[in-house]
Amino acid sequence: MTHPSRRVVVAAASSTTRREMLLGLLSAAALPAFAQVPQGAQGDTTKPIRIVVPFAPGGGNDVFARQMAKGLGELRKQAIVVDNKPGAGGNLGTGEVVRSPADGNTLLLGHTGTVSINPALYKGLKFDPRKDLAPVAMFASSALVLVVPASSKIRTIADLVAEAKTKPGAIDYASSGSGTGGHLSGEFFAERTGTRLTHIPYKGTNPALTDLAGGQVQMMFSVIPPALALVKGGRLRAIAVTSARRLPSLPDVPTVMESGLPALADFESTLTYGLLAPRGTPAAFVNELAAQMLKVAGEKEFQSRLDVEGAVPLLGGPADYAALIARESGKWAGIVKSSGAVVE
Repeated sequence: MTHPSRRVVVAAASSTTRREMLLGLLSAAALPAFAQVPQGAQGDTTKPIRIVVPFAPGGGNDVFARQMAKGLGELRKQAIVVDNKPGAGGNLGTGEVVRSPADGNTLLLGHTGTVSINPALYKGLKFDPRKDLAPVAMFASSALVLVVPASSKIRTIADLVAEAKTKPGAIDYASSGSGTGGHLSGEFFAERTGTRLTHIPYKGTNPALTDLAGGQVQMMFSVIPPALALVKGGRLRAIAVTSARRLPSLPDVPTVMESGLPALADFESTLTYGLLAPRGTPAAFVNELAAQMLKVAGEKEFQSRLDVEGAVPLLGGPADYAALIARESGKWAGIVKSSGAVVE
């Protein structure tokens, strides 16, 4: 059986940059200067703030948005509601926020895919999130875990690369769909190691993991929570994580960087999460909300929830978030172009 594969490659921010911004121990006393804002910046708190999540309920995006909404609601003494608007790889919900009034009542739960990758990946996108949205603050970064069937002879990254070079194209890797983080990470890995892998897209993470555990495919870069359950159950083996540092939820699993292979010395494939507002939203409100977000994200309750989802704190205000989006957008655009990847 043949499986069509689309070459898409992910380029992640450098590990040095991520380490510099990994401020998981940030305290309220260390909040940046923009925490001090003019009185009245808070706006009309009698109206609820709506956080649009451009994906279906239940995933990490949704969980992070609801935790942030809870914390912000308590801090601002204002109703914060989460509104799921899935479709078109996150573009439907993102576009709705772009077209919303810049009054501080509508925000977007954004991540690397929707704000940095999609503009290059999707043909004919009617908006540019990098120009049409105002970054407020970033608060988390999540990685993937490379898993293989428990019965596989592959136990390390070196084993995988050796096998892939011996049998070009013979290793099938699953993902939850074309253009997803798992797909992109696989293509990034193949490009860096000079190997050829065959991408098998599924309609969701669970069916992909089920086939992986059954040996129908040989590997997968998976979101952590569902894969972790199968690893603990003895059906999958975790080979590596795609973050710059080991994760608290998988402390014994090395990073891809730790493989010892020079081609993977700076391999990192993560998603950054934050909130963005429509372009033109008053700066005083943006700065105030950013300070409040960082306060919420610095609390143990919030960070413990990130850990459950396989994420870590990554804190930064409007300028930090804008700079990260710009760096990732530039890298993604160049690589997506060279790969010839397009989603109609």
